[in-house]
Amino acid sequence: MLDQYVQALQDRVENQTLRSLRSCAPAGNGEIEINGKRLVNFSSNDYLGLSQHPALAERSIEFVKKYGTGSGASRLLSGNLDAFEKIEQKLADLKGAEAALILPSGFQANCTVLAAALAKNSIVAADRLVHRSIIEGLQLSSSNWFRYKHNDLEDLEQQFERKSQGLDQKPETGKPASNSRSKKRRRIQNVSSDLSTESIPKWIVTESVFSMDGDACKIDDLLFSAAKRGFALFIDEAHATGVTGENGMGMTAGKEFSGISMGTFGKALGSFGAYVCCSKLMREYLVNFCSGLIYSTALPPAVLGAIDAALDIVPEMDEERLTLAANAEYLRNALKKMGFDTGGSTTQIIPIILGSEESALALCGYLEENGFCVPAIRPPTVPAGSARLRISLSAVHSLEQIDQFLSLVRSWHEKKN
Repeated sequence: MLDQYVQALQDRVENQTLRSLRSCAPAGNGEIEINGKRLVNFSSNDYLGLSQHPALAERSIEFVKKYGTGSGASRLLSGNLDAFEKIEQKLADLKGAEAALILPSGFQANCTVLAAALAKNSIVAADRLVHRSIIEGLQLSSSNWFRYKHNDLEDLEQQFERKSQGLDQKPETGKPASNSRSKKRRRIQNVSSDLSTESIPKWIVTESVFSMDGDACKIDDLLFSAAKRGFALFIDEAHATGVTGENGMGMTAGKEFSGISMGTFGKALGSFGAYVCCSKLMREYLVNFCSGLIYSTALPPAVLGAIDAALDIVPEMDEERLTLAANAEYLRNALKKMGFDTGGSTTQIIPIILGSEESALALCGYLEENGFCVPAIRPPTVPAGSARLRISLSAVHSLEQIDQFLSLVRSWHEKKN
């Protein structure tokens, strides 16, 4: 029985895709300590440096003193501390939404909210590059879903049109296999033939800022298309929350649309957990049908305190957001001048797409030897042939650190060539 696990790990070794855990500790000033070595940390999603902000720590301590160290139960039992709904109202106000709901984690939120919200007969179009948590949520749902070309709304429209006419009968390969292929084909054909009717919910699922490529969805075009065709939207704002939009609350902040905006507190907001913003009706529905809320212990008071403080601070951090955007643009342009492929990045996430796992690991190792932590991202996290280094900038990084990094990359590139 163990042979299959041994072989799977050996395959990862041979493909240069084996992962491992390393102990680390924050060292301040955008740096990290790994195995006793201090490195500039270009691998963290702490985009505003809030994980080290004293106000978050102070509010966490206040909440611990008031509520204790744990919530003790799920929110539907006795874990729904009075702080939850106060924070949710604050979040909804900042986001410009009717309601908000806090959930334990981003991955779990995507999996279980999508599984609950997508009705059995829903037709769902998902961007080709959405996060793995979204794919698993789609797989857990009973919807009929497909993926459209990345950020290509024309392809999205065409695929919906084909399915509405019953011309495209090929199911999405990411969906779980059914007991009978013929039954599945008949089911999809029957749904496709009725797609144009008002009775079938239609959803578009995307990220606002894409986690591995650092580009952004065409939010205004997407909202226009969804409104025109009566589609609902599910937009993952994990890497946009805190960094873009009105009040720093993401690209959907202050914008009206039918559907759900999801985000996290564990990236730019410096803490942990996730949220959805939606209508009051959808919130009530999720409270009753979202397994991630129903069956999970509620977030602990210390985390709630940090979230509460971050929501007070983030709207006032325009200067930090401008600094982050300017530094990202500076770094991206410099890399492009060296001849590196940074994809479609327009945000604080900047990939250096090298193609092979070997090259990605080599540059990653060289940078670590010289004081920088920049992770090599390899398949299956990214598509085959697109292994890369993924740079995640923070507003606390200095131009001196960025220039030092560029000097090292230039040196490695010259030696390699």
